[in-house]
Amino acid sequence: MASASSLISPISHCGRVRNVGRLGVFGNCSFPGNPQREVWLRCIAAEEGGLGVTELGACKPNPRIPRLVGMGSKLVGCGSAVPKLQISNNDLEKIVETSDEWISVRTGIRNRRVLSGDETLTGLATDAAKRALQMAQVTPEDVDIVIMCTSTPENLFGDAARVQRELGCTGAWAFDVTAACSGFVVGLVTASRFIKGGGYQNVLVIGADALSQYVDWTDRGTCILFGDAAGAVLVQACSGDEDGLLGFNLQSDGNGERHLNAIIKDEKAVDFRSSANGAPFSPPGKPSYSCLQMNGKEVFRFAVRCVPESILSALDEAGLAPSSIDWLLLHQANQRIIDAVASRLQIPPGKVLSNLADYGNTSAASIPLALDEAVRGGKVAAGSFIATAGFGAGLTWGSAILRWG
Repeated sequence: MASASSLISPISHCGRVRNVGRLGVFGNCSFPGNPQREVWLRCIAAEEGGLGVTELGACKPNPRIPRLVGMGSKLVGCGSAVPKLQISNNDLEKIVETSDEWISVRTGIRNRRVLSGDETLTGLATDAAKRALQMAQVTPEDVDIVIMCTSTPENLFGDAARVQRELGCTGAWAFDVTAACSGFVVGLVTASRFIKGGGYQNVLVIGADALSQYVDWTDRGTCILFGDAAGAVLVQACSGDEDGLLGFNLQSDGNGERHLNAIIKDEKAVDFRSSANGAPFSPPGKPSYSCLQMNGKEVFRFAVRCVPESILSALDEAGLAPSSIDWLLLHQANQRIIDAVASRLQIPPGKVLSNLADYGNTSAASIPLALDEAVRGGKVAAGSFIATAGFGAGLTWGSAILRWG
């Protein structure tokens, strides 16, 4: 078979196609096996005003070692970050008609953290990711993909690239995943598939949300539930017999959207007729989302029915029984949901991880936040089997059977 370099003509001088020169300036472009094309783009970029490709990104081979398709994946590092401001149930008594007892009995929540001052969601995500990289002993330059799982990005087009920049992951591809409270589980499965099917080595999965910005703080049915946080894990390629993702199950049902949503408001604009064809036209107004709307009873019924079924399906793929699980780690939405799912799976309370009382529902951040605390607290050790599941708006739900370390 002809080599890649034989498919193009030798380059004797800087390229003349000025319109594509900036392709080499704005991206971490790479052309494995075709070094002449890389040199060509560098040369064009230099001709286009002398900017040079290193100003915003250096072209480099990616990945840095040959891709090995079919590898396993394992979790080798975790980290988390939460805002400084803590709001207790007693604080909420001053805002809405409620009490610490009313909230704690129905939800299990006593405190939550909320962004304030100059804190940002991407700042939390960056801090959590840094701690995950430190634990994994992986440098930012060795990260191949950054997956940002969030439903509350600070940028309409996503926050992954910003986090990638702040971390210094210069060789990484970054993108966002939106799947509400199921987002982190979706991100984990996505990371494992890129490693297994694409041959990538290090994938950073971040779950981060700031739902406090989308709740009605005069509605005691929702404002008591949510907090802000970020959590992250580093998923790394490994041999097949070390694989840490043993089974998974992902599902969604759009028929349940009406039970949990935050939809763009329908704001009417003044109609006028186009001068081009006389057709009526309403200029769109500035889009804004409604506060989060939730039918708590229906979401509860959905979770306690569908989550155990999803976990059992993932366990079946993994070839494990519920009794083989060391830890059950569910999305931290409501303690009654966590207890009901554990009961249906016959998993004793001593094997259930929960930090809901301290942080409330942190959406895509809840699972990695609880995992990080459990790992750093010595509960989850190398080789521990974890059944985890996320569930929420969409409706979406999914589970994964993990082996830590």
